[in-house]
Amino acid sequence: MAVLLGLDIGDVRIGVALSDELGVAAHPLCTLTRKNRKVDLIAISDLISIHKVERVIIGLPLSLDGSIGPQAEKVQKFAQRLEGVINIPIEFQDERFTTAEAEEILRELNKDTKEQKELIDEVAAVIILTDYLNQDRETASTASINNTNA
Repeated sequence: MAVLLGLDIGDVRIGVALSDELGVAAHPLCTLTRKNRKVDLIAISDLISIHKVERVIIGLPLSLDGSIGPQAEKVQKFAQRLEGVINIPIEFQDERFTTAEAEEILRELNKDTKEQKELIDEVAAVIILTDYLNQDRETASTASINNTNA
């Protein structure tokens, strides 16, 4: 497996998470405060280089019915720009309900509102990346079972 970078891209902040080399777990890395397109892309590119990332997983905020809405279109445009700066694959992961899930986790950890605001984006990025890793493992497991039965 390879080190993966998970991104929760918002209008104001970008939550960043990193997987371990085995692709078993994701952990929060940082929250980037958005400045402008060029600075944002350079910051992510730098993180990719520093951590030797081999794939980027970006949360795609689909509408409840699964369609692509205005926010998802913004994320897709950002991903296209990022592709022009980095030389590794980018994949999307459905991120519906991740912010609500992240808020719940932080409440359970007794984080106050200020702490929640500071951590919410990177916790959401962890959830996005964890969901991707779990889905990837399930797909690999199913493929392995199907090959065994062939």
